[in-house]
Amino acid sequence: MRTVITGTGSFIPANKKLNKDFLQQEFFSDKQTRIPSEGADIIRKFEEVTGICERRYADEDMNASEMAVAAALVAIKDAGTDPETLDQIIVAHNFGNVLQGTIQSDAVPSLASRVKQALGIRNPACIPYDILFGCPGWVQGVIQADAFFKAGMARKALVIGTETLSRVIDQYDRDSMIFSDGAGAVVLEAVEGAADAPGVISTSVQSFTTDELNYINMGMSYAPNVDKRIRYIKMLGRKVYEFALKRVPEAMKDCLDKGHIPIGDVKKIFIHQANEKMDIAIIKAFYGLYDIREIPADIMPMNIHVLGNSSVATVPTLYDMVRRGDIPNQAVHPGDVILFASVGAGMNINAICYRV
Repeated sequence: MRTVITGTGSFIPANKKLNKDFLQQEFFSDKQTRIPSEGADIIRKFEEVTGICERRYADEDMNASEMAVAAALVAIKDAGTDPETLDQIIVAHNFGNVLQGTIQSDAVPSLASRVKQALGIRNPACIPYDILFGCPGWVQGVIQADAFFKAGMARKALVIGTETLSRVIDQYDRDSMIFSDGAGAVVLEAVEGAADAPGVISTSVQSFTTDELNYINMGMSYAPNVDKRIRYIKMLGRKVYEFALKRVPEAMKDCLDKGHIPIGDVKKIFIHQANEKMDIAIIKAFYGLYDIREIPADIMPMNIHVLGNSSVATVPTLYDMVRRGDIPNQAVHPGDVILFASVGAGMNINAICYRV
């Protein structure tokens, strides 16, 4: 039995927020002192480090669960499956539905339950539930579905990553320019096949919750004289970078080792779109574990330049875009061995080795 991706889909909001839109924005440090640099200088340095030129924000009247439904419908159609035959609906997110202009998240009922209702599924044996696992949530959802398949408890699952980060950011924090909205989904099915057939080959999951626990957390606005009751997503950028650079390559190698897959067989690496320079450094460090200095050309597709960091949605939307030929010079072919990898709040790391 192999866990196979039979359909993919994504929802990319139409609203573009360009870097130049932040030119007049006041930014403050974590000491609540105004950053004196000119807006153009702040944006230039931001773009050099992150690679982000623009990002997408959801419409004011659209929430995370509705984006999840939109992505799911595309994936279900792509898989050619009947939603009533789904055994599980797994929705990865971190903040639930956050209505525009409010300060409270809504995850009751669960987003997965809302997706099930919106899809019109009446089958009581289709079990919907949410995963809160930081940015690696969607990858973890796939790993969890794979485990249920192998345990004989399910044979078909819909796994979605959806987030409206634009509604939990502190506009006075420079890091706010990183985050964006979006949703990605896959249909997974348990398929009988040989060892070299398409499907999940191996997985790796790690969690670090000592000194690393609060590298990404919820904190007060950096601006003085603001409502101290409201919390926004905060990140210790340097700490996250150093952590990811060391731990993510190790998890990726562990995943390949478990599957007995040589590094040379890997054709694509779909890594969480957090920061362009960080992702490049992670890939270099990963190949460095094999004493390889020359990274294969086009090994790492990216869409962070135009979509920003949409947390749990980055990996599934990236994979869907490559499958559909929406990223120049990037494609996957039957038989290709690929890696999915992510890192985020927790601090959590995971990876999946998959044969297309």
